[in-house]
Amino acid sequence: MKKFDRFIFAQLSIITFFVLFIFIFIFIMIDFSENSDDFSDRGATMAEIWGEYYLNYIPEMVRLVSPVSIFSACLFLTGRLSERLEITALKAAGVSLYRLLLPYFGFAIITAGTISILDAYVIPTSNKKRIEFEDTYLKQRNEDIDRSQIYRELSKNSILSVNYFDDERQTAYQVRFIEYDSLFLKKTIMATSMEWKEDLEKWRLASVTERIYSDSGMVTSKFTGKDTSLTILPQDLARSTSDVYQLTYGEAQDYILAIERSGAGGVEIPKVHFYGRLAYPLSILVVILIGFSIASERRRGGKGVYIATGLIISFLYLAFMKIAEPFGYYGTITPAMAAAIPHISFFVLGSILLLIAKK
Repeated sequence: MKKFDRFIFAQLSIITFFVLFIFIFIFIMIDFSENSDDFSDRGATMAEIWGEYYLNYIPEMVRLVSPVSIFSACLFLTGRLSERLEITALKAAGVSLYRLLLPYFGFAIITAGTISILDAYVIPTSNKKRIEFEDTYLKQRNEDIDRSQIYRELSKNSILSVNYFDDERQTAYQVRFIEYDSLFLKKTIMATSMEWKEDLEKWRLASVTERIYSDSGMVTSKFTGKDTSLTILPQDLARSTSDVYQLTYGEAQDYILAIERSGAGGVEIPKVHFYGRLAYPLSILVVILIGFSIASERRRGGKGVYIATGLIISFLYLAFMKIAEPFGYYGTITPAMAAAIPHISFFVLGSILLLIAKK
């Protein structure tokens, strides 16, 4: 069995790598053909296209396509063993179907762990570089969550209002601070703009009007400029749906906490994305379980049946993940449940298929 285990592990590795290469190659060719006009119109050189864009896109593609590639490899390899009656011979020799599954699960655990480590440390950096390239040469859709009419809670009794925030210049326009107690307005600060100064790690206000309210009346002060420290950072004002994918796991947690601390709405969206990233490697274990359960039994139609079944299940799995996300966005279910339910559901399906498979 140790020889069999090594054989399964080696074959899964080779087939997965081959399928992964084919998927990535096809994706790059299609993407390049669709975006070549934009590349040319906006002045991107071939070195930038292949060195900055596609090179940094490959890690994300590996993460996305790995479950499908491993599922295809599992179906192909197990189906071939079934067609050659090798699995039947092993079962006749007294080897349990569950024992035959062990090398598959070992491969799945190692690859899932590898994808998780890449997603935690490597992929966010490459995604950040890729998205910067897209913002310059390919910006085709608006992924911004906040752009105008932004409100943030600075503290329990203090609110920041921004009419518009320019992410590229890291400048907010038509800014207002409101400070109050339980009964009365205490202070307001209005500024035409507020620019982030990276070297000082402070905000610089321009054309400032400050009003302080008390029982004796109102005192007004005006300044041409004023620096101030706030709990709000530029990333707290300019948010997009791709933010979480550019951060390591630790940075993503801090990012979510910062959103909650600032009082901004829509925190469920980055939570769903973050929990989805954490749970995504589990899909490799699920597809291995389903693929082995389906292909371990010899069926009429040969490999065509396995391929068709695999495509249907892959589509349903992906669709279920996408359908569950909006329920987490709008609070119908918790973000963690939105990320976990598809994997739990298909793991149960795979377990049922394994139980009813011929032993």
